Amino acid sequence: MARAPDDDDVDLGVSLETVATVVDLARSLQVKEETDADQVTEDANSEAALLQETPDDMTEGALRQFIDELNDDEQAAMIALAWIGRGDYGPEDWDEARSLAAERNESDAASYLLDMEMLGDLLAEGVASFGLSIEDVER
Repeated sequence: MARAPDDDDVDLGVSLETVATVVDLARSLQVKEETDADQVTEDANSEAALLQETPDDMTEGALRQFIDELNDDEQAAMIALAWIGRGDYGPEDWDEARSLAAERNESDAASYLLDMEMLGDLLAEGVASFGLSIEDVER
């Protein structure tokens, strides 16, 4: 895995706390989407039933709103981190990835990010490629 020349000089353009929040919400949403509908109908108190999204559950809405409230630079950074986590770019290409993400981020960053499979993992991998970790971030 390539590393940025000097991790202390990396400006992600978004705080690790913000990335950690998006990762947590995205992973929570992913778990809900992966639950087995047959398990839900068998036992209303099962773990699968408890993880199913209900009308009162605002996980996707909360994630969409959180991303929408980020400024344009932060949204572009989130997209670029996801691209790096997916392997489209390396950490040495950070400036290019962030610049391209900013150009393409003219419409709906939240929808774009939410359409990515395994968004939480992609963002965590993107951060890790810079030698940083969101696991130690206070939540």
